[in-house]
Amino acid sequence: MKDYDPALSFDEEHAAAEDATVRGDEAATVAFLEGLARGGPALELAIGSGRIALPLAARGIHVDGIDFSEAMVARLRAKPGGGALSVTMGDFADVGVPGRYRLVYLVFNTLFNLLTQDDQVRCFGNVAARLDEEGVFVVEGFVPSWLHRLRDGEYVSAESVETGSVTLGVGRHDPVAQRLEESHVRLSPGGIRLAPIVCRYAWPSELDLMARMAGLRLKERWGGWEREPFTADSRNCVSVYGR
Repeated sequence: MKDYDPALSFDEEHAAAEDATVRGDEAATVAFLEGLARGGPALELAIGSGRIALPLAARGIHVDGIDFSEAMVARLRAKPGGGALSVTMGDFADVGVPGRYRLVYLVFNTLFNLLTQDDQVRCFGNVAARLDEEGVFVVEGFVPSWLHRLRDGEYVSAESVETGSVTLGVGRHDPVAQRLEESHVRLSPGGIRLAPIVCRYAWPSELDLMARMAGLRLKERWGGWEREPFTADSRNCVSVYGR
């Protein structure tokens, strides 16, 4: 995507839309992470508006965060309890915080927002340095097999159809670069709004190799936050890495 800057995907307008989006698996995600945190502390990479961090903290887990979007963190701060969380501004791949954690986690394909393999490998290495001896790193990401079934590597899908608006998902897949370029296009009487996003996806086996390079190993893998079995038909992948 020409002239794409990740900041475009997380400015004030898009932060508001992201904050309003409810996936429906938030409670299951928090319960899963709480069990692995074993009392904490925990670190969320790309903490955003606190969709997961705030309910996890409400369960008694000390949660810190890293994010580069001032707009997203401002929304976190405006929520009850948001001012109590320590958030470091910067590139989450640097994991630029002191101390050790029992849990470090990335949800909702966020690792894939790092647009090169080198940056993803660097993230794993920096996370490993921040884990205590029994700490774990949790990574959630989509399974990219569906992209390889696309005709001509492109798609247009109806994400929502309402009486006052239509939202389309428009995507282009580059299987060589493992790159997905998308824009969510909202059409309404108020005009057209574009929400671009680019990701560099990784296969589960590639994630495992990144973990091994960082001195970690796969401890668990699930098809979702309810600990659904991970199978050839799984569209989602939740991986737990530790020493």
